Amino acid sequence: MKKKIMAVLLAGAFTVASTGCGKASSKEDGRNMEAHNGAIAEVTDAIDGLAYEEDFNTEEYNYIEENGFVKVADAPLSTFAADVDTGSYCNLRRLIRDGWSLDNVASSIRTEEMINYFDYKVDSTEDVFSVQYSVGECPWNTDNKLLLMTMQANSEMNIPNEGNNFVFLVDTSGSMDMEDKLPLVKESFKLLAQNLGPKDRVSIVTYAGSSETLLEGSNDYDEIARVLDKLKASGGTNGSGGIEAAYRCAQESFVENGNNRVIIASDGDMNLGITSQSGLIDLISEKKKSGVFLTVLGFGSGNYSDANMESLADAGNGNYFYIDSIDEAERVLCEKMMQTTVTVAKDVKFQVEFNPAEVAEYRQIGYENRQMSASDFNDDTKDGGEIGAGAQVTVCYEIVPAGAETNGEGGLKYQDQTLSEQAGSGELCTVSVRYKAPASDTSEKIEYPLVDNGVSKREDFNFVCGIIEASMVIRNSKYKGNATIDSAYQLAKSGTDNNKYREEFCELLNALGAEK
Repeated sequence: MKKKIMAVLLAGAFTVASTGCGKASSKEDGRNMEAHNGAIAEVTDAIDGLAYEEDFNTEEYNYIEENGFVKVADAPLSTFAADVDTGSYCNLRRLIRDGWSLDNVASSIRTEEMINYFDYKVDSTEDVFSVQYSVGECPWNTDNKLLLMTMQANSEMNIPNEGNNFVFLVDTSGSMDMEDKLPLVKESFKLLAQNLGPKDRVSIVTYAGSSETLLEGSNDYDEIARVLDKLKASGGTNGSGGIEAAYRCAQESFVENGNNRVIIASDGDMNLGITSQSGLIDLISEKKKSGVFLTVLGFGSGNYSDANMESLADAGNGNYFYIDSIDEAERVLCEKMMQTTVTVAKDVKFQVEFNPAEVAEYRQIGYENRQMSASDFNDDTKDGGEIGAGAQVTVCYEIVPAGAETNGEGGLKYQDQTLSEQAGSGELCTVSVRYKAPASDTSEKIEYPLVDNGVSKREDFNFVCGIIEASMVIRNSKYKGNATIDSAYQLAKSGTDNNKYREEFCELLNALGAEK
């Protein structure tokens, strides 16, 4: 239906644009061009303002090719950027609740974001990061082992914060005129505004066909709420123009030793200004040099561009969340406000060196679009991920033990040792972490040797195994082994630990056909 309307409108636009063609003066050429641009803009606004029918869907997801097995002898180092995003899980939850089939939700899966949505038990220390890890039998392939590691940023770190300088960047284009979009955006931002401290300030910038700054540097909740309540959806979507305006606003109100952050709320569908994903990445990469961080909040369905939203967060010193309900907004913006809006470590990178005396092959589970070359780890010009106060990053590897039959695809600690020294250490691997303080351009490094001491937190181990199995089954992974939705449910259920969010995940597996 909409495609047909689009074709008719575009035909009309080009008819208008072509009127008066032929020999003309430069003034006439200018008027013709203005008519052309005006007609196209009107068409774009009309298309974007159309109500989306239930059977019309243009959701966008980036293709992900799963990580495969790697021989330690060929590549002992696994290097990747940290990722605390959770958007993939919440979006999957929405798709399942909306009745999408397994075939249609597979492309939305980023396993690390599903795992990182949930909290795990980590014994806190006074260090910058605390680490909890377990090594156990891999449920879907019992010949292998599973390494599960959770790293948590210290929530008590003494990071100077002279106040929050938030810029709410709101997409008010026509496509946002749905109950799960702009109305939910308004209520979500009101929740965050209710938690403002005396040093905090909020500005509000909107974008549709053009951008507009509606509020600058206010600490008055009633004033913020009034501006939000007046927002209406119409017109095209010049996302790049909105980004430019929001960062300009953030820089004008920049707080030294404060938390300066743009929080964008959108369905990700951008049809004016810079519209290509690569162009948007270039734009946001340039803006992050300003010292302003980014939080990306995705809303809605039908035309939702997960691809754009995730790419913006990854490129802009940012994090990405999908808001499918007011409860999720409260979780992200209130319960986890420090984790999601206060960065304590930026450009965080991991490098895992495996011991060939203990590990023959490994396969990293998830983080496919966060992979880095080994040399990038020590290069401070290469970006990593951002981690908020108290936030967790959970990393998993399926491991083929040394001496087992392998099935891989084709100055270091273990490689410089003799075989007897490697075997004598008992270490599976050493995890190195590089990070920068929020205001620093120079990284620091921490190392954690990991030994196979079994499973320390059984509930967490089982639950993560359930998530991984479900992820592999949904995407029909060639590495799923014996995994089924039923076995994923049984693992997850045994690890719910009376947690409402974990129970909810089990309910989603029931909706996919798992038997209780």
